[in-house]
Amino acid sequence: MLPYGRQSIDDADVAAVVAAMGSDWLTTGPRVAAFEADLEAVAGAPCVTVTNGTTALHAAYAATGLAAGDEVITTPMTFVATASGAALLGATVVFADVEEDTANLDPAAAEAAVTSRTRVISAVDYAGVPADYDRLRKITDTAGVFLLGDAAHSIGSTYRGRPVGTLADLTTFSFFPTKNLTTGEGGAVASIRPELLERVRDFRTVGSVRDPRRLRRADEGGWHYEVHEFGLNYRLPDVLCALGSAQLRRLAAFKARRARLTARYDELLADVPGLRLPARRSDVDPIRHLYPVRVQDGRRREVYDRLRAAGIGVQVNYIPVYWHPVFEDLGYRRGMCPVAESFYAEELSLPLFADLTDSDQDRVVEALRGILGS
Repeated sequence: MLPYGRQSIDDADVAAVVAAMGSDWLTTGPRVAAFEADLEAVAGAPCVTVTNGTTALHAAYAATGLAAGDEVITTPMTFVATASGAALLGATVVFADVEEDTANLDPAAAEAAVTSRTRVISAVDYAGVPADYDRLRKITDTAGVFLLGDAAHSIGSTYRGRPVGTLADLTTFSFFPTKNLTTGEGGAVASIRPELLERVRDFRTVGSVRDPRRLRRADEGGWHYEVHEFGLNYRLPDVLCALGSAQLRRLAAFKARRARLTARYDELLADVPGLRLPARRSDVDPIRHLYPVRVQDGRRREVYDRLRAAGIGVQVNYIPVYWHPVFEDLGYRRGMCPVAESFYAEELSLPLFADLTDSDQDRVVEALRGILGS
């Protein structure tokens, strides 16, 4: 089965992990700080590593002080963690519709959803294309709320010349194997606001504080630490950070290869009937995480099943979040975001990853042409 996404591991990655395994540190050690510094160079803002993209969202929401009675506006066209991270803190999730071409959060829909209870607007860089952060920033500044960027798909992307880690108050990353770089499991939070990043760092370390300047009782001894607010153990270990730093050294090559594969898909699929290709935007330079086509005329299920039967592991990204029973049981109903639901009804992610060969890509194209009659 040709997967829709897969990690790229080379000898340098293996050597970095082996070296970490032979060191004195397996959990939190010098490679954590090194990886965070390496991430900052790409993200454009200081970063704190965490155990995965889901915990990155949870920690970022916690850093805003999100609590029961607050509202978070976000897109339904995302993995459930973008919403569940807020719900776990007691907030109410408000879904706003998406742009028809990019499937990113529609700023106009987000603005219409703002109330006096709104605390955070969370955008998602769908498929690696950054959301329209300048428009979203005007909304959050006017409303006096936080802007969060879920950049699980987009580390390495830029928006109007700026790296994704600089665009929101808090930005979250995922390093799952199908993402643009991997640590196995892993994630990070970037922030342009030092006080928010400090809260993330505390939260990912069970809330423990050791900085003498922040301790209420600084004269207890060298062993002393304090917990000022509850947190969780979301620390990414040294071994995985070693892999992350090695992977970051190849991020530019990953981006270039994904761009070439995207351009080949664009060319080879341009005349296929009943197939709509991903939109391009002139103001972004994305690292294309997904290649999401739209299969029209109600044939998405047929195409999915036939490609899978042919050993081509296409995927659908994503089921609208509020369709999941956990939200349905809270009173959310289908039809809330018709643009997102229309997008979902047609979306199909074709295989795209750095080690995808031209011949494998040709196989995908040939199979898709055969099904759709071109």
